[in-house]
Amino acid sequence: QVQLVESGGGLVQDGGSLRLSCAASGSGFSIDAMGWYRQAPGKQRELVAQITSRNTNYADFVKGRFTISRDNAKNTMYLQMSSLKPDDTAVYYCNVQGSVRTWPYAPFSSWGQGTQVTVSS
Repeated sequence: QVQLVESGGGLVQDGGSLRLSCAASGSGFSIDAMGWYRQAPGKQRELVAQITSRNTNYADFVKGRFTISRDNAKNTMYLQMSSLKPDDTAVYYCNVQGSVRTWPYAPFSSWGQGTQVTVSS
């Protein structure tokens, strides 16, 4: 079982910066991909950025402003958010996709509890 703990959300002014963290704990699993999603009130959850061992992917609306990174030794993922806009206001969720290391090597997708990011104008 993978447990995810997010931190780093808060209130920031338009143009400000925040860094989100997501720490994965547990044992007996391997991680294939880690990502950040967000959900604003009345809207569907959407992908913000994802990182694998091979590449990173960003939604168009954050390219050039957000940077995703990962510390494999700590099983921790980060999202550095800069030039924040009021439209970035949402609950940000951490997601981890991987598989169990023992047979039948079942895949899993786990979510964090979410952290609120509010950007004031």
